[in-house]
Amino acid sequence: MQAAAVIVAAGRGTRAGGEKPKQFQRLGDRTVIEHTLAAFRSHPRILRIILVQGPDDTDHWSELQIPDAICVQGGATRSASVAAGLAAVGDGIDHVLIHDGARPLASAALIDRVLDALGHNPAAAPALPVSDALWHGADGQVIGTQARSGLFRAQTPQGFDLDAIRAAHAAFEGTAADDVEVALADGLDVAIVAGDEANIKITGPDDFDRAERLLRGTPLDIRTGNGLDVHRFGPGDHVTLCGIQIPFERGLQGHSDADVAMHVVTDAIYGALAEGDIGQHFPPSDPQWKGTDSAIFLRHAVELAETRGYRFSHCDCTIVCEFPKIGPHTAAMRAKMAELMGLLPDQISVKATTTEKLGFTGRGEGIAALATVTLVAA
Repeated sequence: MQAAAVIVAAGRGTRAGGEKPKQFQRLGDRTVIEHTLAAFRSHPRILRIILVQGPDDTDHWSELQIPDAICVQGGATRSASVAAGLAAVGDGIDHVLIHDGARPLASAALIDRVLDALGHNPAAAPALPVSDALWHGADGQVIGTQARSGLFRAQTPQGFDLDAIRAAHAAFEGTAADDVEVALADGLDVAIVAGDEANIKITGPDDFDRAERLLRGTPLDIRTGNGLDVHRFGPGDHVTLCGIQIPFERGLQGHSDADVAMHVVTDAIYGALAEGDIGQHFPPSDPQWKGTDSAIFLRHAVELAETRGYRFSHCDCTIVCEFPKIGPHTAAMRAKMAELMGLLPDQISVKATTTEKLGFTGRGEGIAALATVTLVAA
């Protein structure tokens, strides 16, 4: 794969304040745009950089040393600026990453995720699942709510097959918020890869302070929690694991639906928050929880973490049993857990093992599960 990066820096960014457009303001030891360019210049898989400049910023650009980028003049809209950048990519390139000049903290790992996805998709873009409640408002009042399931916060760099995105821009009419919108309008499938909370876009004055803290490497509040649970077999015709019903000659016994895998993930979240365990929040002695869908417990733990200002980095769950066979169901389990936790499937791991016929699981008396989750202060 031969990849280039188109850095779009032709906007004015007036909401950021200051005497200069935001891309020319200082962030630590250099300007915002210099940080952005450095992220792609230092990446070994980026062979060429095209910098789209604003026509009114000649004096500001002349103050910077940008010897290794192809500089082109942008247009009146973002789409026009991107089209100008794509036209300047040149020969020998088959894929392109399009990135906002005001996102100075794109990591090498994020760039790699997008490039890797382009190996088997015509387009790919990073995004973060929406975890906050969403409202509709007018005149300072809440007038409605919006379900957050399936909603994502878009980021850049957004990656594309070069010929495909050129054709999409040539066919597009009007204005677009980003290049994914242009791609979708032309019928391209766009894969979502995990975004990065540190990959912020400089929009307002407060964003400079946040970016400064991230550049200085201010220690993050990172918490890890573990969970362990077991449930014995009893009468039944299925077991429920990670919210997925698996047909089986027996069922798991428990006060709720006995979803041992979902229970350990829930306990791991409570552990990371130092908030006890499921039994403290949902006592088994309380009849209202008898037969309850364990998703209620998991959502409570997830919402508690979000209320405390944490986001999920990952979740790893191991199911220990001789039977039933777990492997055929892990994809559905990951998708279900990702939906409940507001994560992407590649942030969820579900795997299975046996104890080689040893212990209560080896004797087929029940199922055990272990889980680890990592929370990061948002």
